[in-house]
Amino acid sequence: MSAGEHVRLTAGVDVNTEQTTKRELLEWLDAQRTHVAEQVRAMPADARRRSQVPSGWTPRGVVRHLTLDVERVWFRAVMAGERLDLPKGYEGWTAPELQSDEELLEQYANECRLATAAVDNLRLDAEPVWWFEDSGDPPYSSLREILLHVIVETATHAGHLDICRELVDGGQRLVLDEPTT
Repeated sequence: MSAGEHVRLTAGVDVNTEQTTKRELLEWLDAQRTHVAEQVRAMPADARRRSQVPSGWTPRGVVRHLTLDVERVWFRAVMAGERLDLPKGYEGWTAPELQSDEELLEQYANECRLATAAVDNLRLDAEPVWWFEDSGDPPYSSLREILLHVIVETATHAGHLDICRELVDGGQRLVLDEPTT
């Protein structure tokens, strides 16, 4: 190596790569959000209000939880620092009886839009700006980690809704061939 050469020990950050990665993560999240809404809409209306599992949650409760405890908390409160009315305890899992299914799903869609907008100008390495008082440090240290967490949580609940749907009416989102043995 000659005297004028410079050796880079770290890779430069390519903003376009970061924006591409962020866009891809948000697209994966949008696919899971859509999966949730589609499965709830596909269920008979009465099945949305009753539990299929011993723990007692309902499909409507899952949508409410994703709306308030996931989208609102992680993106708007934790990452963007918005001061918001947040549910306490089990409130996020309880959909108001008088709220129609369409109103509940529209509230979820609207919160998803607000959540995406709240992090639109943040870099993937942006740190959380808020966390619950007297709860120690946030469990995730960047927008990238929070996006991955929310994708996993939303996909997990989408899978729960797949099972509920199949138990209720036999409907399947992904139909596999029957085993031959």
